[in-house]
Amino acid sequence: MQRRRFYAAPESISESAIHLSSEESHHLARVVRLRDGDEAFVFDGCGREYRCRVAQADARAAQLEVVEALADEVESPLDLTLAQALAKGEKFDLIVQKAAELGVRKIVPLITANADVKLSDERAEKRAERWRRIALEALKQSGGRRLVEIQSPMALADFIAATQEQSAAPFVLLVFSERGGAAVSVVLSNEDYARRVIALIGPEGGWDTSELDLLAASGARAVTLGPRILRTETAAVVAVALIQHRLGDLSRELS
Repeated sequence: MQRRRFYAAPESISESAIHLSSEESHHLARVVRLRDGDEAFVFDGCGREYRCRVAQADARAAQLEVVEALADEVESPLDLTLAQALAKGEKFDLIVQKAAELGVRKIVPLITANADVKLSDERAEKRAERWRRIALEALKQSGGRRLVEIQSPMALADFIAATQEQSAAPFVLLVFSERGGAAVSVVLSNEDYARRVIALIGPEGGWDTSELDLLAASGARAVTLGPRILRTETAAVVAVALIQHRLGDLSRELS
């Protein structure tokens, strides 16, 4: 039987009770149509999940009784950031959804030279909010428990500068390019203990030469996804899956 999963911020969770937001309460009572006494599961966005019993199926302020905290591990040990060039409409929505399912920790929409998407600051923030909602729904479906951090769109140069300034721990920087590079398995062959990876996926128009020069100067390793030219949304999903298989948990056997 499929779990009925809901999200509640940590401050809404006590040792014995959970209070859902109005949006999640409406989903519980009006969409899923749970009733008092029904089983439900709640995750806090920080890695914890609880098996609960519905105490009050109120469409505006549902309350749940905590039955037990779950102890199984479902999060990838890999801190993986997807820095993805902006793509039109539903393409970026798809990238966000699939990346969240695959256990990405952070998504950074990149403004690149050859991307044909232009967003004002207001539209960019509205898009970011939409992507956060999509990621949350993907977590509910996939069983993830940690919210995906989704930043507002930023220029590639600004992202590289911020990454270098803010990174206390070492990380592996990979740029997936249609102009060649090594296979993922080769590039990551000596990274068995890497716990932070940043994967950069270019726009449909490809990386500009100046962007590749900047990335190379920043220590990025060029990676290829084979002889065929993939759409940017396909490349993102394939890249994340390959990295999670090599360093994450996609190859982990379930007990």
